[in-house]
Amino acid sequence: PRQAAKTVWYDRPRYVYLEFCVEDSTDVKVVIEDHRLVFSCKNADGVEFYNEINLYARVNSKDSREKRSDRSITCFMRKWKEKVAWPRITKENIKPAWLSVDFDNWRDWEGDEEMERAMVEQYAEV
Repeated sequence: PRQAAKTVWYDRPRYVYLEFCVEDSTDVKVVIEDHRLVFSCKNADGVEFYNEINLYARVNSKDSREKRSDRSITCFMRKWKEKVAWPRITKENIKPAWLSVDFDNWRDWEGDEEMERAMVEQYAEV
């Protein structure tokens, strides 16, 4: 039986970030389309995770990527319209039980673009 991975997200001027919290993931598949993200993987115990998100707004699927670590899989998606805040990540105005905002990374955008650029470059090097 598949289950949804616990997911946190946060918003930035150019990108939207999603983190799927699965430790020691294997068989990770991330499909990023203009209006949708599909994620699946297994954990060390062989549990299958599957999340599908219809996105609030369009993203540039070609300039979006993911990075896996031992603790989670982080996706960052380039917004089609930059500097437009996303009040939520889902198209529908409902909050799935497995989805929450990453308040540690959620901040005011003022003066944030330099930091964001550095962060994306750091990801790109991996």
